[in-house]
Amino acid sequence: MSDVVKPPSGDQYAIESAGYRAVITESGGALRGLTFEGRALIEGFAEDAMADGGRGQLLMPWPNRIRDGRYSFGGKEHQLALTEPSRQNASHGLVRWVAWSVVSHEVDRLELGYFLPAQTGYPWALDLRVTYEVGPDGLQVTQAATNLADSPAPYASGAHPYLVAGPPPCDGWRLDVAAATCLTVDEERLLPTGRASFDGVLSDPLASTVLNHAVTDLDRDDAGVTTVRLTASDGGVELWVDENHRWLQVYTGDDTKTPRASVAIEPMTARPDAFNSGDDLVVLQPAETFAATWGIRAL
Repeated sequence: MSDVVKPPSGDQYAIESAGYRAVITESGGALRGLTFEGRALIEGFAEDAMADGGRGQLLMPWPNRIRDGRYSFGGKEHQLALTEPSRQNASHGLVRWVAWSVVSHEVDRLELGYFLPAQTGYPWALDLRVTYEVGPDGLQVTQAATNLADSPAPYASGAHPYLVAGPPPCDGWRLDVAAATCLTVDEERLLPTGRASFDGVLSDPLASTVLNHAVTDLDRDDAGVTTVRLTASDGGVELWVDENHRWLQVYTGDDTKTPRASVAIEPMTARPDAFNSGDDLVVLQPAETFAATWGIRAL
């Protein structure tokens, strides 16, 4: 029997530059920690713990929920495992707990890869890559997928960082999200029922505002970038997404192990249950690659 003991999340990979330091894990390719000059920018998880609440994990080949784990694509019905059994949904993709492999590792840059084999409910093979880089503008993350199958594949991506602006709870923080609309959901299963205006949902500061909203119609700069700002009295943090991210999930974590200690701002290229609605879903042609980039910086 081996005497080697590994952390629950496997090997740990650190990158650092310009005062930023990130730690990424073998398990799920997850962002376990991110600091700037020693100040935490995310609420991650300990080296001797598993990720809980999706902390820092990559959500591929879909983010959020698929109703009943069932969808139709290419004229065929598909049934995924129900990974959120309490709500009878397939949640957050297929790679949250897999072991990613190092493609390259430099002082300030890490690229990981994972071959996603065809399987029950998702009969397409994908080459998945994620690149983490740190520099003067903070952390930049690029998630990419190449379709290795001989037929088109449905695809979307997301990530699940929990941002920290200052000492918890988040009640005294200010959240600025430039989004016009959000999904309405049923309370029991958190599945989409329609759309509504996002105006007036946020209070300033957050106080007792409970957030678990998928928002869209994002305001963008000339480069197509949307920026979300989370601030406290003595500083804050920003998360930005490129034009391929049409959605953000904003979540105050009220039902996590550390309620309201952070605010999850989840980049998503498509909405919840996109495999059924088709909204912003990418259809990857054989040999085609799709990539989307987001990042975090200190204020």
